Amino acid sequence: MIKDILKVLRFLGKLCIAAGTILSLLLAGLFTALYFSIEWMFDTWNNLSMNELVFHLTAPLDGTNQDVIREYINICLSPAAVVLLAMLTAFAGFKGTKKYYVVMLIGAAVPAYFGVSGFEEAWTKLDAGNYVESQGEDSDFIEKYYVNPRDTEIAFPEQKRNLIYIFLESMEVTYADKTLGGAFNDNIIPELTAIAKENEDFSGEDTESINGGYSLNGSTWTMGAIFSQTAGIPLNISIGRNNMDTQDTFFDGIITLGDILESAGYSQSFMIGSDAEFGGRELYFKKHGNFDIFDYSYAEGGGLIPEGYRVWWGYEDERLFSFAKQRILEMAEGEQPFNFTMLTVDTHFEDGWLCGRCPDTYGEDQYANVMACSSAQVAEFLRWIQSQDFYENTTVVICGDHPTMDSDFCENVEESYDRKVYTAFINSVAEKRQTQSRIYSTFDMFPTTLAAMGVEISGDRLGLGTNLFSDRPTRTEEIGVEDEDREVAKKSEFLTELAKLDEEDNLLLVRKGTGPRVNLDASSYDYYNGKIYVTASEFQNIDKEIASVQLAVWTVQDQSDLQWVGMYQRDDGSYYGEVETAGFGYKPGQYNMQAYIFDTAGKTYLAGGAQTMVE
Repeated sequence: MIKDILKVLRFLGKLCIAAGTILSLLLAGLFTALYFSIEWMFDTWNNLSMNELVFHLTAPLDGTNQDVIREYINICLSPAAVVLLAMLTAFAGFKGTKKYYVVMLIGAAVPAYFGVSGFEEAWTKLDAGNYVESQGEDSDFIEKYYVNPRDTEIAFPEQKRNLIYIFLESMEVTYADKTLGGAFNDNIIPELTAIAKENEDFSGEDTESINGGYSLNGSTWTMGAIFSQTAGIPLNISIGRNNMDTQDTFFDGIITLGDILESAGYSQSFMIGSDAEFGGRELYFKKHGNFDIFDYSYAEGGGLIPEGYRVWWGYEDERLFSFAKQRILEMAEGEQPFNFTMLTVDTHFEDGWLCGRCPDTYGEDQYANVMACSSAQVAEFLRWIQSQDFYENTTVVICGDHPTMDSDFCENVEESYDRKVYTAFINSVAEKRQTQSRIYSTFDMFPTTLAAMGVEISGDRLGLGTNLFSDRPTRTEEIGVEDEDREVAKKSEFLTELAKLDEEDNLLLVRKGTGPRVNLDASSYDYYNGKIYVTASEFQNIDKEIASVQLAVWTVQDQSDLQWVGMYQRDDGSYYGEVETAGFGYKPGQYNMQAYIFDTAGKTYLAGGAQTMVE
């Protein structure tokens, strides 16, 4: 009996040792990786915020720079592997001795100490305490000040202007010299500085300094910046509600710049030299504006770059500007007005990509050389645009996406200096109604871009943004930079609701390429019969049998005069309907039409749209 008990005790003892060994190895590996990950994170990202960290922790890794991933493995995971190997060697050498337990204890305790210390450092640097507190405190700021484009009258000019929107990676006003409002002794971006001074950056009567927009919470990384400038709100949603990693939706409850231009009949393209999937950029532009995507994958698949060619995040800006010229010319030849949006990448942290045409002006300061190179290339690209026939009817917007996250480029910039992103509006048809220098954020880019294209916006506000050409104060001018930044960082149930899929009345708002779709063709207005003839054909992605196809027709922005027109099926499978303008009092102007598919499962899909002008 006693022998049996001793056997059980010995077995339990061995089991505890085994469990302790495994636990010790796990803790040592995890805490070593944690410590080096935190050190690497702050060495790599200079201006990292909790909002950005949360977003990228919940977003897919598709399209990430492979060099960054390799660097992380080398710097963070390799030391953990070395520690584990050392511990396994020690365990093997001291097996059966008392030193085995010492190795077990020290092997776990030392990495745990450094890991916890690193975590405390990260908690402090990221101001995680205030972030957690802000996420627990619900703010009605966005709900109170948000101006919904759905409820705003937006009127395009009779001749719609083209738009070329250039997002410049990490481009700041900061890089200009101090006499021009920058923070450097030398002007790193002389060409961009000249462009801002010669055009509109809302610096008012100050002819010496250039001006830019504040990048507030929710807009301090590329996807957040793109979203904020084109939707007028921050990309702040809690980690529990962030469904970006599902690649299904992207704020389906909002109307963005892309949506507005799509409804106005624009052809739209988005071009980048990296993978568009990264950070949800492809998803965003497809969901909001049905953009054609031209990214690294497209260039490789289309033979624009050699198979397997990859530098930096994909391909360099020198190629990007060349491809952009070709695409813009193709769009300019079309009958529709166009919106061409692009994002540069060479100036991404850390230190940027030094291409063959970059100068050696700043010696070993590679990032300064890359910034100077970007400034020259953008100016050259702008000169090309201005030499084209379409330029007369084209507005160009150049804007930095966010302040740089390079770890040391701005380390000598005084903390009191207000860092702003570069901003310039070129060939705008709007005239500013204020002469003083404006204080604004990148939220204001949304309505200001439309205004620069000659679009009239009732109230001069969209999202949290204000039309800078108007005399209305921006929210930043009314509230103050710090207070606005603090408010948009807080948890917002209203913002979370905007991020959800709109399923009201069982209606699924599905854009082209993601669900059932149809080619909707509207004829020119038949003046003598007072009718518009509409055909729906080329049905795609239809899973269930079609019960009916209905046409929604309206003429005013808020759809208050919306009428439904039934469509009947022809022998060839297409559907046909007639819009009688008598029902609208023969009202002249743009008639907007959307085709809705009702299937036998009881679901309704928005499948296509068209517009026709009634003279």
